[in-house]
Amino acid sequence: MNVLVWIVLPYICLAVFVAGHVWRWRRDQFGWTTHTSQLLENRLLRLASPLFHLGAFGVIGGHALGLLVPEPVTTSLGVSEHTYHVVSISAGTVTGVMLCAGLALLIARRFVNGRVRRKTTTMDKVLYGFLAAMVVLGMAATIGRNMLGGGYDYRETIAVWFRGIFWFRPHTELMAGAPLVYQLHAVGGFLLLALWPFTRLVHVWSAPLAYLWRPYVVYRARRGPAPTPPPAPDAVRDAARRTVSSGR
Repeated sequence: MNVLVWIVLPYICLAVFVAGHVWRWRRDQFGWTTHTSQLLENRLLRLASPLFHLGAFGVIGGHALGLLVPEPVTTSLGVSEHTYHVVSISAGTVTGVMLCAGLALLIARRFVNGRVRRKTTTMDKVLYGFLAAMVVLGMAATIGRNMLGGGYDYRETIAVWFRGIFWFRPHTELMAGAPLVYQLHAVGGFLLLALWPFTRLVHVWSAPLAYLWRPYVVYRARRGPAPTPPPAPDAVRDAARRTVSSGR
């Protein structure tokens, strides 16, 4: 069972992640967008989108730092283990709360606004459900286990297992002894990677940094006075008749 969950499942999800993006790009380039619904409702989106995106960038950056950077590296840079965990928990809590608030507003917007709700696809609902579950598990691990509980040093277990996947040497025994909330969070993370290519999340690879400052829908501005609209066909016909009549 440990081999299936902690070795086979991650590699299957990574394979689907890569192959799914290739398939999506080759078959559905016109669908490689956010499918924005700004034109249908903008008030909640104006608040929810920055909260969600900034929180997501912070959470992803924190996960990358915690999972990919070994403890000896931070120690050699003069960062003590206590300082690392204080900064990790503080930053993780702040970005996690931002992500929770943004995601909650986005989900509420889908239910409150009828036009946005009618444009919500089944895959959107699945994606929002996955994201909500991942956020809840992540906050439970950060606040419930590390801040209010006895704490857990994931850098000695989960991080080592995660890096071992890419070196083709995953240590399943490290995950077998991890707390349940971390196990569920890890499994959910890989399942989210497998779901990624088939959702609107693919827009991240188009221009991830530009979404911090660009408008959601770009409109072309017109400089100078508006052009004179062409005359209606009836007006042209009447003018031609008057000209013929006056010539007679």
